[in-house]
Amino acid sequence: MSNNRAGTRSWSISEDSLRRYVCFASENCIQELLSASDPNRVDVGDGWKVLALDNGVEISKRRSGSLHIFRSRWLLKSVSPQQFITVANAIGAAKQWDSDLVEAKYIKDLADNLNIIWLRFGDASKPHFKNREFIVYERREAMEDGTMVVAVASLPKEIAAGLQPKPNNSIRGLLLQSGWVVEKLEDDSCMVTYVVQLDRTGWLPKCFVNRLNTKLVMIIDNLKKLAQASPINGGI
Repeated sequence: MSNNRAGTRSWSISEDSLRRYVCFASENCIQELLSASDPNRVDVGDGWKVLALDNGVEISKRRSGSLHIFRSRWLLKSVSPQQFITVANAIGAAKQWDSDLVEAKYIKDLADNLNIIWLRFGDASKPHFKNREFIVYERREAMEDGTMVVAVASLPKEIAAGLQPKPNNSIRGLLLQSGWVVEKLEDDSCMVTYVVQLDRTGWLPKCFVNRLNTKLVMIIDNLKKLAQASPINGGI
């Protein structure tokens, strides 16, 4: 373990140890995403409360500690899982959250389907993303039944500090869990479930953070338009 210049603890770990940790953490995230997308568990005491049903989009939430987890489910007609998965990634989603994303780059490629990504938002960003950054892993998996999953979440702050020192004028937010489950349906359509639990940290009160989170699930609308415009129809 070492200390950076801002006094925050950082851990220097080998790439093999980092890969093992991220594989374990992302597997847990994938299982949580699959559970949240299971229609057989809806309304059977799993804690999800439907907030809205508008234009075929169902938005639900579930309390987890002092924050909420938000879920959006949407049937996308004439959009294949392959089309949607090409735009459903951490960088693509960040651009939908805030058009003033300053920088996004891949820090490490741990495997063909496993990456570490840095996202930074600047002075011009919306208040809830202003001067914030996130160090996240992204894992993409295809299940045996053809379902595709993209799991994205922040690394622990000590590990993140060892990989990417935090600029002095920014706040490092925590993406506790997020991701997509894309299920193949007939007629080249798909059912998309998006789950997000985000703590932007800093001065924002948690009740305000929870209200802002409801906006994040609506990024599926923008991603759908990008997917429809995408000619790519390959695998993940």
